Amino acid sequence: LKPAAHALFKKLKDEELELLVQVVESRGAWESGCVLAPRGDPRGVKQGLPPQVLLCRLFRWPDLHQPYELKHFCYCAGGQGFCRNLAVLCCNPHHFSRLAVPETPPPPYLKASCEHENQGMEPTVTPSRRKRLWHGMRGSCWGSSLGPDTPPPLKLCSPLPDTSLSWSTIKDGCWCKLAYWEYRTRVGRLYAVHEASVNVFCELPWGSGFCLAQLPAAYRSCAVRRARGKIGRGLLLSREPGGVWAYNRSEHPIFVSSPTLSPPGACRLTVLKVLPGYSAKVFDYEWAGDKGGWQLPEEGPCDPHSIRISFAKGWGPCYSRQFITSCPCWLEVLLNQP
Repeated sequence: LKPAAHALFKKLKDEELELLVQVVESRGAWESGCVLAPRGDPRGVKQGLPPQVLLCRLFRWPDLHQPYELKHFCYCAGGQGFCRNLAVLCCNPHHFSRLAVPETPPPPYLKASCEHENQGMEPTVTPSRRKRLWHGMRGSCWGSSLGPDTPPPLKLCSPLPDTSLSWSTIKDGCWCKLAYWEYRTRVGRLYAVHEASVNVFCELPWGSGFCLAQLPAAYRSCAVRRARGKIGRGLLLSREPGGVWAYNRSEHPIFVSSPTLSPPGACRLTVLKVLPGYSAKVFDYEWAGDKGGWQLPEEGPCDPHSIRISFAKGWGPCYSRQFITSCPCWLEVLLNQP
């Protein structure tokens, strides 16, 4: 890669080379500008790598091969051509993330468990059944005091304490609100998000957003303190056309679950592991449109417009923690319907 990199460096302006050096040395600790390079392959590139793939492979992921494995950050102005100038594009290696994919194939015990749970069940949940489930949830899960037109409070699949959020608290014009939890206890107030993207972090130099380090708590166990120490730069949540994306900016995996990550007929919500430097579309607005009110076996009713993210610790059938309320540090994303 050295001859190809040297050929590319010769085509960069001095200020862009200086910016590239700062970005690589800081490992993307701050939101830097675009490093613009001419579109096309540099001379002498045997592999035929585009500039952004070349620099990402050189400075971040040695096993990277194709541009479709990458996704540029929402704040990158040159991801598809700078200022509509298709002759140049951004090749800042820290303006890109790798696309996360589900771990396949599933473990045999997981597949067997799902098949066992699905015995005697309907293979799919029809719209009429979803409607009946929704009314059943409103009547049985949240008590008989609700009127026929009263929307239910938000509730996660796993049992939560009485600190669950009311529907009215998220109807104020923002596209989502964030709630931070430590095990079964919510810590701090809701954080309203009005911008298209938000950083959620404990340590982010020259950054802004939802800083978890500033949230006080009366008591934190050793497990919570260890998990909080792994959050670091955290993640970037971004509302983009069609859905919500999560970019893992920390040094440890994050684990994400939402109703739209689960395939049709799933026996439980899918938990997606997103490695450091990777990203994933964690919520699909179009797919969520037909998920009125629904539930899964053994997990109860699910809020169809929420995302749950655990820092560093996974949960589900592959882990000792079966529910996210067993995770020491996690985030609840409450989405307003578009």
